[in-house]
Amino acid sequence: MLYKGSCHCGKVAFEFEAELTGAVRCNCSICSRKGALLCAIPHQSLRILAWGDDLGTYTFGSHAMAHRFCRTCGIHPFAEDVREGGERSAYINLNCVAGLDPSTLSIFDFDGRSA
Repeated sequence: MLYKGSCHCGKVAFEFEAELTGAVRCNCSICSRKGALLCAIPHQSLRILAWGDDLGTYTFGSHAMAHRFCRTCGIHPFAEDVREGGERSAYINLNCVAGLDPSTLSIFDFDGRSA
């Protein structure tokens, strides 16, 4: 199914295709503070529709993940695996997807704090 999403102000917009069966709630230091509910998809399934100068990047720790955010409204709509080699993934913040109620999905708690 095709899903569309954006940050709060709409300056960062994206779409992706996936079959959503659940969401991941990660307890790492950034995901827990953002309150993100995530879904992992193959990177090539993510299409960024609007970003301009508004798409910011934050990395920390091993710098394997690029946490993307809107420089205008501050919302973090997705993250990207930026490791070299292997299959890359994108991690969509399901709270930023239009018309989707993440509370209807089963939630898997991931211990990112220990990973």
